[in-house]
Amino acid sequence: MTTIKWFLLAALAAAMAVPFTHPAVAGEFADVLDTPALPSALAAHATLTGLARAGERLIAVGQRGHILYSDDAGQHWQQASVPVSSDLVAVHFPNPQQGWAVGHDGVVLHSSDAGQTWNRQLDGRQIGPIMLDYYRQQLARQPDDADLQARVNDAQRMVEEGADKPFLDVWFESDQVGYIVGAFNLIFRTDDGGRHWTPLLERTDNPTALNLYALRPIGDQLFIVGEQGLVLKLDRPSARFKATPTPYNGSFFGITGKPGVALVFGLRGNVYRSTDDGASWNKVELGLPISITASSVTADGRIVLVSQAGQVLVSADDGASFQIQPNTSLAPVAAAQITKSGALVLAGTRGLRQLPLE
Repeated sequence: MTTIKWFLLAALAAAMAVPFTHPAVAGEFADVLDTPALPSALAAHATLTGLARAGERLIAVGQRGHILYSDDAGQHWQQASVPVSSDLVAVHFPNPQQGWAVGHDGVVLHSSDAGQTWNRQLDGRQIGPIMLDYYRQQLARQPDDADLQARVNDAQRMVEEGADKPFLDVWFESDQVGYIVGAFNLIFRTDDGGRHWTPLLERTDNPTALNLYALRPIGDQLFIVGEQGLVLKLDRPSARFKATPTPYNGSFFGITGKPGVALVFGLRGNVYRSTDDGASWNKVELGLPISITASSVTADGRIVLVSQAGQVLVSADDGASFQIQPNTSLAPVAAAQITKSGALVLAGTRGLRQLPLE
């Protein structure tokens, strides 16, 4: 089981690198891709790494295939029915009913009932064959293209390696069109709600196959962030994700903002802000040398960042400056989400908790 996804959580990396064997038959290996997530009364207190809103409902995903949902702003949680036990990393709902979750072992899950039940659309056993078939077809049309030949070779290697590549984020612009990104420049797009996926690895300015940690739209622009200061922006005319240089060469774990203001954040408290659709970036001084691992935006436009240690920072000036919220109960945090009532829900190694936002 790969541990690459835990770079997204910085200090949490070492905690989760434990393979899971179904306990029903002692000593007998059970593939997590074929083993449903076990019901657990403690699921809301276990490691959870992704949060999303499905209308007024909150959805959380995490370790061993656990998915939970809450209809009272995070005060109480129920566990969903999930067909795999792979660790899940991220979740997104483009509307209140349709949602997708991704994680280890190349897993892509879909829900059509607001997160109560899930089905598997894709896993790591399929990724290599899909890529190999796609790039072989492309190479047949352009047999002298060295880049396509390299893609075929990479796909063949993925087939041989099996289901060990994680997806690290998911975003859908509608219930039909969406993207998934992950380790080693993995990126796919669907135009039919996840029934079919098309690899886009050749459409990124990422020649060294850096990990892609997150993707999100800011206004009309779609950004991807990753290792070594990588920030990509979708150029819609060419359907290509083009690099937008930043002054920082460390990992970015996420992106947040609102129309006209984009912020990328990552290691050691590094946050950079752009007000020109990513053409230029300026550092935001937090005075906090701790990695930023989560974010959200309130209904009134305040931007919220959360550190790996659980400090909550709030900006009321479009991300130009941040103030640390006092009296925060510190605990490692991986994801944050503002509820409709304005409370802040955090997910991390100690499960789920709700905080008032001053």
